[in-house]
Amino acid sequence: MNAQQTTAEDPLRRLVARWREDPSGTYQTWFLWEERIKNFRSIAQGIRVVVSEIEAGTFGNVYRGSSLETVVKSIAEQRQVFRGADHAFLWKPKLRIPDIYEDPENQKAFGRFLQACIGCSGKESEVVDAIQALDRHAIKGVGPASANILYFLHPTVIPPSNTKIVKGYNAITGAKVKLGRWDGYLAMRRGILEINDRYRDLFSNDLGAVAGFLFDVGSGRYLAPPLEPDEALLAEWEKELAEVRAESARADRAIQKAQDEDHTHTEIQGWLRDLGMAVGFDVWIASNDINRPYDGGRLADGCLGMLAERLRASPSFDAIRLIDVLWVDPQNGRVSAAFEVEHTTSIYSGILRMSDLALGLEHDELALFLVAPDSRESDISDQLRRPAFSRVADQLAVRFIAYSDLKKNRDAIARFGQGLKPIEAIARRPW
Repeated sequence: MNAQQTTAEDPLRRLVARWREDPSGTYQTWFLWEERIKNFRSIAQGIRVVVSEIEAGTFGNVYRGSSLETVVKSIAEQRQVFRGADHAFLWKPKLRIPDIYEDPENQKAFGRFLQACIGCSGKESEVVDAIQALDRHAIKGVGPASANILYFLHPTVIPPSNTKIVKGYNAITGAKVKLGRWDGYLAMRRGILEINDRYRDLFSNDLGAVAGFLFDVGSGRYLAPPLEPDEALLAEWEKELAEVRAESARADRAIQKAQDEDHTHTEIQGWLRDLGMAVGFDVWIASNDINRPYDGGRLADGCLGMLAERLRASPSFDAIRLIDVLWVDPQNGRVSAAFEVEHTTSIYSGILRMSDLALGLEHDELALFLVAPDSRESDISDQLRRPAFSRVADQLAVRFIAYSDLKKNRDAIARFGQGLKPIEAIARRPW
């Protein structure tokens, strides 16, 4: 039986294949989004901060301004699938949930749960054991929403979970999983793994792909195929699928807008690349951006192909190599300046990567810059005031560069500048 016959005889396979091709579906707009991969290490680092504060007894008893808020808001900004992921962790005073802020023992149990998941090797049994241990504590308001945190630690073992994913799973399988219970989530997880294995050629080892598909079904973008063989129902389903195809064809303007935004991000990286070279630095471009087209060539043309050994040996190297642009001292190979371009991507994640870089290297002199549209300065200011970023913001003097200032001054800096002083002159503390 060839692949075409298999697809024709399996409506679910047809739907998954259609989903992969849909320019407005989560596969194209989120799963293949290059920024998605850059967020994993930063979020994992943020989870470690939560654990360390709980262990040290410094986490506190409020959600607002906590390291946990930093993590879950960063997750919530990872496009469609995770939108609203922070709601479950918001303190609801009338219900006194989630009960990890006012109850110290529950807080410690939650910390042990996260620590167990950080410390395990990623084996399925270890992660499931940690979930079941947390479930036995019966902490009010702490349930499968935590899977959205675990996904960023073990994406091949733990799928995300939210209302739309559960709804999509139930529609596809005919199950009756209820949101908010760990036993239901674990049962759904087993089913998701089976679906992922059956259509592995269309999904991925990363369970974000199959979760994105279920999310799109649960959000109503696609109608699930009939569970029972019925020609009339199948014909109606095929008609619905054809309508989705037509709707996707009408989505060109939204897709073009996303591509234009991506182009702007690349353009700013290109400006910073050229400026760095002009003022005497070697330049490193984020490893997942090196092949982006820019100015008739590649974004990484003329840039470093490898960072110094001491950087590669750093425990923070996975974060360092994903910083948008690094200016490197050609004499000693040390990072002199780091730039994160925050065009439309999560400010949380960008600052977390900068924090990981700065605290991991502990340079005496390291200039950190967040480069963003003028309109995002207040957002950046709000985030840098957060306790979780206070050391980076205060001790390492993170500064803001507005697009307008960079555009206006870049030619003059390139012609007459040398070293960091010219770029520092157009940067400012964002408060």
